[in-house]
Amino acid sequence: MNRTPSSASPAREQADAVPDSDGGAPLSNGLKQRHLSMIALGGVIGAGLFVGSREGIAAAGPSIVLAYAVSGGLVMLVMRMLGEMAAANPASGSFSVHAGRSIGSWAGFTAGWMFTALLCVAVAAEAIGAADVMTQWFPGTEPWMWVLLFMLVFCGANLAAVSNFGEFEFWFATLKVAAIGIFLILGLLAIFGVLPGTEAPGASHLTGDGGFLPKGADGLMAGLLASVFAYGGLETVTIAAAESKNPVRGVAGAVRTAMWRIALFYVGSMAVIVTVIPWNDPSIAKSGPYVAVLDYLKIPAAGQIMNVVILVALLSAMNANIYGSSRMAYSLTVRGQGPKFLGKVGGGVPRRAVVLCSAFGFLAVLFSFWWPTTVFQWLLNMVGAAVLVVWGFIAVAQLRMRRRLEQEAPEKLVVKMWAFPYLTWVALAGVLVVLLLMLRDENQRIQLLFTGGFAVVLAVIGLLRARAGKTRETSSEPPAAG
Repeated sequence: MNRTPSSASPAREQADAVPDSDGGAPLSNGLKQRHLSMIALGGVIGAGLFVGSREGIAAAGPSIVLAYAVSGGLVMLVMRMLGEMAAANPASGSFSVHAGRSIGSWAGFTAGWMFTALLCVAVAAEAIGAADVMTQWFPGTEPWMWVLLFMLVFCGANLAAVSNFGEFEFWFATLKVAAIGIFLILGLLAIFGVLPGTEAPGASHLTGDGGFLPKGADGLMAGLLASVFAYGGLETVTIAAAESKNPVRGVAGAVRTAMWRIALFYVGSMAVIVTVIPWNDPSIAKSGPYVAVLDYLKIPAAGQIMNVVILVALLSAMNANIYGSSRMAYSLTVRGQGPKFLGKVGGGVPRRAVVLCSAFGFLAVLFSFWWPTTVFQWLLNMVGAAVLVVWGFIAVAQLRMRRRLEQEAPEKLVVKMWAFPYLTWVALAGVLVVLLLMLRDENQRIQLLFTGGFAVVLAVIGLLRARAGKTRETSSEPPAAG
């Protein structure tokens, strides 16, 4: 009988470890190709899809399908650029390493710590969401009890061995993929009138109730803003690839299948929802779009089924974000851009970084209990647009790195950005457009300003550190011969 990766001991993983291209101590290569495949697949199906899509539908109506298609196209371009760089130079620091090499150490510092902060705050938000689901099932319990339990489980799993993270994500992703797959099949059967007890709706819900654009261009733009942030988290697969046995093949495979995954899971499910039921159906706002559709199709216990799926999505995101934040913090440290104590590796795992990132996430949860409208809201605002900043760095880094690779090491271009450099510029313009749309939206403007201020502070610190490093190098040079 074949042993699963979860049975591999930390000692064995350390023995198999390979040096990380960030330049630090060896990290484990305990992730298998099946882990990477499901991390990439499951990373597309996050809590943002199940929970956040109701706001997008309310804002855009049936045109939410177009909004998800446009934002999905932007994400595909970003992932293609990141895949090109990650396949050429796999590193646990991913885009932070690439930005540091292509733009300057300050850029790697800014992108890396902004992403780390984003994931740590996201861990807190997801833990709170998961605890809310559990307290619905167990009314006599307190949310902090569940948060603490989840934190201990996933911190412990990430401390033990990287294969534990991979195995958790494999099964989480399997459940999410199965759930969304069943939803799409049921929805398509209903659309064609094949499902017992249903009639084919045709295009009545797409063109009726105000038309395809019931709230005009402004509604479409609001839907675009609601949809673009649902794709966050796909970047983790390029971080995880550095700890696999064949990182180049893993990244290449994940990036090359990104198009159909996004089209199927996001655009496809939005199309099913607004075709099966009216976009302004009150049940969408009350129960969520997926539960509303399942209830309409008379699926027994639809609400509880989706609660299980949402819980799995939240726990999956917690697990992935603890992993991603700890690896990014470790990578920054070994490049001299973080506290040295985080750079220690044990059993192929940066355990101190795992503990610190988990602790920060739990502390943020406590902030949400103690100061929900001040400290915790400030944290949420500071990282609200962080993913757009990261995407901007990815685009600029790819522009510069591609030209250097073509001259110095063309054999490393296993994955190539489409229509370079034109689509890279399109992606960069797309990021700027989303930022401008955030400025127009009163609710999003505060997040953008907070995130912009955070990015400027990090960039200034990164520049000062780089300048101090150059000063030390200059002062340590031996005097020229007379």
